[in-house]
Formats: sequence, C-alpha cells, structure tokens
Amino acid sequence: MPDVLFYHLEAKPLEAVIPQLLEKTLERGWRAVVEVGSTERAEALDSHLWTWRDDSFLPHALAGEETDPHQPILLTTGAENPNGAAVRFFVDRAVPQSAEGYERIVYMFSGHDPDAVAEARDAWRRLRDGNAVTYWQQEPDGRWVKKA
Repeated sequence: MPDVLFYHLEAKPLEAVIPQLLEKTLERGWRAVVEVGSTERAEALDSHLWTWRDDSFLPHALAGEETDPHQPILLTTGAENPNGAAVRFFVDRAVPQSAEGYERIVYMFSGHDPDAVAEARDAWRRLRDGNAVTYWQQEPDGRWVKKA
C-alpha cells in the first residue's frame, strides 16, 4: 500500500520546502520524479535546485534526455517515470490521479490558492481508498503538523 502525503503549504513556499524533502528522499536511497504544472515552472525549479544552498548538491535533471534513467531526481511535466523512481512529487498544480507504481506520493499544494485547495480535496477523496493517506499542514513557523 503506497503512502500518500498531502503537504499543505502555508508559511513557506515550495522553493523553501521541496529541496529538503528531496534530500531526505535521496538519504533513504530512493529516486524521485517531480511532476510540475508547467514547463516554465519545471525550468525555474531546475535552476533553483542547483543554487538553493551553497553547502548542498541535489543531483537532478529535466526529463527528456537519454540520461533520464540514471537521474536520482527528475523534473517533468508528464506522467512518465523514466528513472524508475519510488517517490513521486506533485507540485505547482500537478495533481495525482493514482499512487500505483510508487512507494510514496508527495502532493504539495498552496493554501493561498483556493483552486489548489479544491484540487487537493478531490485528490484526497480519490486517493484515500487503498493507500495510506496522511495530511500535513504547515504552522506559521514552518514546522509540519500531522492533521489527519
């Protein structure tokens, strides 16, 4: 049964949170695919991950190259899993339809976007059967609190 984690972003933006989660993913020995809502946001996230912290290195690439199967982290706008990732992140209005084929799904959505919140509610209803679903909300100080 896959784990499906809903992360409700409130205090800190995606760019402050996802690099840390990707680091933890790699520390566990997992590969990751990050599905982004648009090519422009995938490119922006790609640039950010190269420079997000001076003392960190997150090996990653944009999908669409022949080296895709070898990438620990792959950024994409499509539904494919060319690097055989165990974890799939959905960010920037990319919405999971299923958890099939993954050990973990991480769905991150902005609490400041009413449409994103509505999409998250629909995804919760769709994914709660047959998956271990949890909901994490960000506190004002940026800490995560499990709410469900």
